[in-house]
Amino acid sequence: MLNDKRHAFIFDMDGVLTDNMRFHADSWVELFSDFGLQGLDAERYLVETAGMKGLDVLRYFLDPQISETEAERLTELKDFLYRVMSRDRIKPIPGLGQFLDAAEKRGVKLGIGTGAGPKNIDYVLDILKITEKFQAIVNPSQVRHGKPQPDIFLRAAELLEVPPSACIVFEDALPGVEAAQKAGMHCVAVTTTNRADAFSRFDNVLQVIDDFTLLCPDDLLKKLNEKQPMTLL
Repeated sequence: MLNDKRHAFIFDMDGVLTDNMRFHADSWVELFSDFGLQGLDAERYLVETAGMKGLDVLRYFLDPQISETEAERLTELKDFLYRVMSRDRIKPIPGLGQFLDAAEKRGVKLGIGTGAGPKNIDYVLDILKITEKFQAIVNPSQVRHGKPQPDIFLRAAELLEVPPSACIVFEDALPGVEAAQKAGMHCVAVTTTNRADAFSRFDNVLQVIDDFTLLCPDDLLKKLNEKQPMTLL
């Protein structure tokens, strides 16, 4: 068996642990419509800003000069809409429970690096009943920069006490895969938000999956160990 003691799997939450990104996108569209924003639909949000923290989404689409206080207020409103829209519709990605169990049995450390806020993290993980699986959970309030900068994943690796080169990130969003690459981490891309070919421009993607049903921790670690050290962006 491979020595997993110094390896970690770091999961984005939305779109990776559960297929819920459409609910987030619809919530942003509803919020922005109140401001008269034209030309924004769910698909545009998913392609251009999925995975970014609320402040960055608001500055990208609404107002580059929006204050952090106002952005926090609007993000809280959007998150409330999201929780209402997604109630009773949050389910684990197929195969997730078995994959987490298999990784845990092999001694792989498990963490979360997400752009979601604390309320949404608690909301999702409580529904999925998997909070206790993770030794580190990092959200944007704990770091200086959100995705596509590497801060969230680097902080998760630090808390897990695993070097970035020994971490595998699981991501559905392009800014998240970019953040993993900037952190010097290889990645498994999940096709809940983007098509498989959207990830082809990244050289840190070990594998592209639709769900976790056929994924094996040993196979992933073997692929990682066969890779050459990454060139950071």
